[in-house]
Amino acid sequence: MGIITVSAVCFARDGRILTVRKRGTSMFMLPGGKPEAGESAAECAAREVHEELGVVVAPDALRLVGVFDAVAANEAGFTVRATVFAHDGDIDPVVQAELEDARWIDPAVGIDDPQEAPLNRVHVFPLLVAARG
Repeated sequence: MGIITVSAVCFARDGRILTVRKRGTSMFMLPGGKPEAGESAAECAAREVHEELGVVVAPDALRLVGVFDAVAANEAGFTVRATVFAHDGDIDPVVQAELEDARWIDPAVGIDDPQEAPLNRVHVFPLLVAARG
């Protein structure tokens, strides 16, 4: 089983998290993607959210949530190793590039939503729900 390294960003609004779906796929995931040569995880995350959503964030404005391994949502037989960041500012995302859809979902609901990627259901959403207390 191969490992796919990615960076992702958790954007929150009114207790809900932005998840996106790439064209031709069925699962929603956090915005982000694979690093280019020489990029740090935060630089990759900032570049990817700009490409996918038109959102400009500075890498140093991203707060590390954690590094998680999960079954890859769209690539059978692979594990995704995701460095997940949070961004605290308000954003106005526009679906573009390889994205087809975006939605804001309550993580307490997303834990049980089969359309959400395993990374979200198994790691990110439970962490966010626990943090709510």
